[in-house]
Amino acid sequence: MRGASSLPMLFFCRKKNARHSLNRCYQAMVLRKKISHITARRNDMAEPIISFKDYGFQYLAQASPTLYHINLDIYPGEKVLIAGASGSGKSTIGSCINGLIPYAYQGESTGTLLVGGKDPAKESIFNLSQIVGTVLQDTDGQFIGLTVGEDIAFALENDCVPQSDMKETVREVAKLVDIDHHLEYAPHELSGGQKQRVSLAGVMVEKVQALLFDEPLANLDPAAGRATIELIDRIQERTGAAVIIIEHRLEDVLWRRVDRIVLMDEGRVVADMPTKAFLSGELLLEHGIREPLYLTALRYAGVPITEKIEPQHVDSLRLSAAQKESVQSWYRASGIYTKEEKENSALLSVENLTFGYTPERTNLRDVSFTVREGEMISIVGKNGAGKSTLAKLICGFEKPTAGRICLSGRDISGDTIKERAQRIGYVMQNPNQMISKPLIWDEVEMALLAGNMDAEERRERVEETLKICGLYPFRKWPVSALSFGQKKRVTIAGILVQRPQMIILDEPTAGQDYHHYTEIMEFLKELNAQGFTIVMITHDMHLMLEYTPRAIVFSEGELLADTTAAHVLNDPELVARANLKETSLYTLSMACGIENPQEFTERFIAYEEAQRKPEEG
Repeated sequence: MRGASSLPMLFFCRKKNARHSLNRCYQAMVLRKKISHITARRNDMAEPIISFKDYGFQYLAQASPTLYHINLDIYPGEKVLIAGASGSGKSTIGSCINGLIPYAYQGESTGTLLVGGKDPAKESIFNLSQIVGTVLQDTDGQFIGLTVGEDIAFALENDCVPQSDMKETVREVAKLVDIDHHLEYAPHELSGGQKQRVSLAGVMVEKVQALLFDEPLANLDPAAGRATIELIDRIQERTGAAVIIIEHRLEDVLWRRVDRIVLMDEGRVVADMPTKAFLSGELLLEHGIREPLYLTALRYAGVPITEKIEPQHVDSLRLSAAQKESVQSWYRASGIYTKEEKENSALLSVENLTFGYTPERTNLRDVSFTVREGEMISIVGKNGAGKSTLAKLICGFEKPTAGRICLSGRDISGDTIKERAQRIGYVMQNPNQMISKPLIWDEVEMALLAGNMDAEERRERVEETLKICGLYPFRKWPVSALSFGQKKRVTIAGILVQRPQMIILDEPTAGQDYHHYTEIMEFLKELNAQGFTIVMITHDMHLMLEYTPRAIVFSEGELLADTTAAHVLNDPELVARANLKETSLYTLSMACGIENPQEFTERFIAYEEAQRKPEEG
């Protein structure tokens, strides 16, 4: 693990003692030697890198255990995906593996756990970090250097590697993760996805037996997410390390081979199966986790999901002619779905907007578009395309170099941030940048205290919002006790409680399981139906397809397209330019001989929406 800010002793241990293992890794990189991929599997000859035996854990601050009777072995060379709803115990499993438990998070454990054959409770955190390397979900807590290059070079500096060799290694690794053009940038200048790549680069200069990735795709655009999974695959190929991925974006992780899927539920392992067998059942549906879209489409078409059809990825599917015909028949029978379009008056007008953080760098160039009252739209594009910068300009955090922004026909260039906030709510991508109160209730209620609302009305409003955001059971908890995903919900609740006229959400569902994802999005949809205008900056293509009829596409600071969501992901040229990824529905429809993949996608989304609606009458 590379330095979470809450773990200074980990920094110290790493900086003091990392010499031998890092030197071996450095030599391997410079000489470009590839370590053969270890293909050991469960058998009597292989010893697991990580072994849980009837293991349980209870945090000191909790009244009941978080983990119960965990039996789990992870072997050299395996790639294991740990899935489950928020609160299922996934992150706690990860904290046990990398040593944060018991060193950062104290509690009582039962049973046994061995990491690299050692008991974590009897080893130093440094010794454990030589066995398991970790990329955390919260990238801001991992940076050490003042620039990207310095941060990647941290391990090599501690090994006293000559500067010329160090720079060559940093450039090589940075190029692999597509961050080589940002080596002189400060980490805080990067987008969330770019920060994630820097963290990945830091892991690549370490030689460990296991690599733990805690939601590595949470802040990445679709194409970057796919590249990250490919990168993790290459890292494993180079090192032979076991790879453990904790992630909600199941379909994206399955872009490359995954040996096993471990499903957690309420602190227990409810399934530990090879990927093909796991996806052939209905475990994901039974535990409220979104399955890959192409599998859902096959189920709608009446195609049985079995191991025989190779369900682990849309490109691996082996469908018979009869099964393809079933998909075509469903497509023909589903009918054409149309929605009534309303042409409401303009609420937000962006006119020829141009902005750069420095005179030498232009982040947005001549951007113009209009958002109408009551719309629900997505803003999509690659990491660093200017999406978050646009939101900052709308909210007044930054001033444009040229152009103007109008709200209800009035130029708001002279309005203060506070004045804009009364009509435009903004939920930032990183929850740690928004939270200012120690307790959840106080954080959500804070925005209401400045008004004339009485105490009873405030209580009702806060309770309603906390329930919608899945936070009501934790209303008296300190914010510090929450996971990253739970903190995200707190920040959304803090904005939603104010009921602004327009809400801008930067990655509203990052780090959310399918249950909370659906709950938040359905709530936003209800607000939209009441007349609230919703604008979402997102990398989640299913969110865009399912909830927003319209999408605005950015790339390299330019507005590429303003069109329907379905069109965006069925236009290969646009997908490539914006660093997006064709939906698996597109791939499935083409494989089944359907000539209009866009219409297939639209029918799927409409059909799924109809399936979710409660029966009337």
